[in-house]
Amino acid sequence: MAADPEANPEAVARAIVLRQLTNSPKSRLQLARKLTERNVPEDVAEAVLDRFEEVRLIDDADFAEMWVRSRAQSRKLARGALRRELADKGIDAETAEKALAQVSDDDERNAARDLVARRLRAVSELSDRTERDKQTRRLASMLARKGYQPSAAFRIVGEVLDEALAGEPVSHNAGAHGGPGADDIG
Repeated sequence: MAADPEANPEAVARAIVLRQLTNSPKSRLQLARKLTERNVPEDVAEAVLDRFEEVRLIDDADFAEMWVRSRAQSRKLARGALRRELADKGIDAETAEKALAQVSDDDERNAARDLVARRLRAVSELSDRTERDKQTRRLASMLARKGYQPSAAFRIVGEVLDEALAGEPVSHNAGAHGGPGADDIG
C-alpha cells in the first residue's frame, strides 16, 4: 500500500486516486484496478471511489465522451474500435453508445478517407495492377485495424485510389452521400 504501514488506508486511497486523476482522466474501473494494484482494501477502495463519484471527480459518462472525442480525432478510430477501448476501460454499453453517438457516419467516412489519402501520398506507382492490389490490401488492413468494417474499408480505399489515378484531388467528401453501402462504416 504505502511506505508507512501505519498510514490510514483511506488517506492512501484518496492520494492514489487524486494522483491518477491529475495525470489524465480515468474511468472508475481504471482507478479501482490501480487501488487493487496498490493493495488498498476493497471496502476502502469502494468507499473512496463512491465519494469521488458523489463529488463528480469520477464520471464515466464524461470520461467516455472525452475519450471518444479525443481518440476519434487524433487516431481516426472507427466506432467499433472506440467501443472496444471503452469496454476495456469498464464503460458500460449504454454509456459507451451515448458517447459514440457524437461520431457520425460522415465523420467516420471522412476520417477513413483522410487516413487513406495521407498514406497514399507515399505511394509512387499505382498504374500497375499488382501494385494497386497490394496497396488496396495494405490500406484496407490499416483501416480494419482502426475498427472500420472490411466492406467499407475496401470501398473507401477503392474510391480514393480511383480519384488518385484520375488525377482528381482526393476530397474526403466524395462519395460521402448515397452510393452502395453508405451505412456500413462502423
